[in-house]
Amino acid sequence: MKILVFVILAVAVGLFVLLVLLEIGLRSLFGFGNPLIYIGDEQIGYLLAPNQRTRRFGNHIEINQYSMRGSPIAKTPAPSTLRVLLLGDSIANGGWWTDQDNTISSLMMRSLTSATNSNYQQVEVLNASANSWGPRNELAYLQKFSNFNAQVIVLLINTDDLFATAPTSLPVGRDRNYPVRKPSLALVEVWQRYLTKQKPIPEMKAVHNEAGDRVGINLEAIGKIQGLTRQTNSEFLLVMTPLLREIGEPGSRDYEIKARQRLNDFTKAQQINYIDFLPIFNSNPDPKSLFHDHIHLNLQGNQFVSEIIERSLLEILTKSHSQIL
Repeated sequence: MKILVFVILAVAVGLFVLLVLLEIGLRSLFGFGNPLIYIGDEQIGYLLAPNQRTRRFGNHIEINQYSMRGSPIAKTPAPSTLRVLLLGDSIANGGWWTDQDNTISSLMMRSLTSATNSNYQQVEVLNASANSWGPRNELAYLQKFSNFNAQVIVLLINTDDLFATAPTSLPVGRDRNYPVRKPSLALVEVWQRYLTKQKPIPEMKAVHNEAGDRVGINLEAIGKIQGLTRQTNSEFLLVMTPLLREIGEPGSRDYEIKARQRLNDFTKAQQINYIDFLPIFNSNPDPKSLFHDHIHLNLQGNQFVSEIIERSLLEILTKSHSQIL
């Protein structure tokens, strides 16, 4: 009997030690147990909760006081500062797969600092973004927080964003990708995120079935963003990246081609500076090497996109400066 009790205790202790080691490993190696958390917002839908730091799969992630991906900032930039505000979704944000230094905004900031060191004492590229945001989320963010006195607003969208639905806070705290609190253990997060089935959110059906001209509504939101930039005498640059399946043959689907044409016509009518990356990616000898998955970019893709955006920004700033003189 004593031997049986000893064996049971030994097994229990062994399992406990194994779980402790597993917990430590999941936290230290992968960052489980400390996910980014979200807050709901009536107009924006949802935001990354402000003032967060974490490390996921070895990648450093920091969210500042304005729910941007980046370090804390002053609301008003210091004199002789070039400030660019990047608005976008998970492509701009970079997600867990992108280290803070490798986001599009960080790459742009370093490159612009070198390119404009004779004109500005400091360069800041702010990154206001969140997973699955569309033009209406980004417009609402701009309306709530202002443009932070940025000289240039860059709106980075992808093809899917032309069909984005209205902002909603329904996923916050109900979808495992939008948690509102930290889990008690890393093991709990792994269980909830990967080993259990996501519970459906019945109310989301109405959101996904939004009626009306969704493309037109999102174009209108883009137009309002442009209008806000004009009110503050800022410049506006619209950038759209493609889905991986749009590159090469057979290319974009019929409804995407029509939406893309509408966007192209809209930018010409509104005189919006616009970069369409689909033909640019198509001219790349190895476009697949730019993607992390079917829609998001990897470091090479972020570098490729940031370099082209930077060239366009420098042209816009040069033109704007010459008009002032």
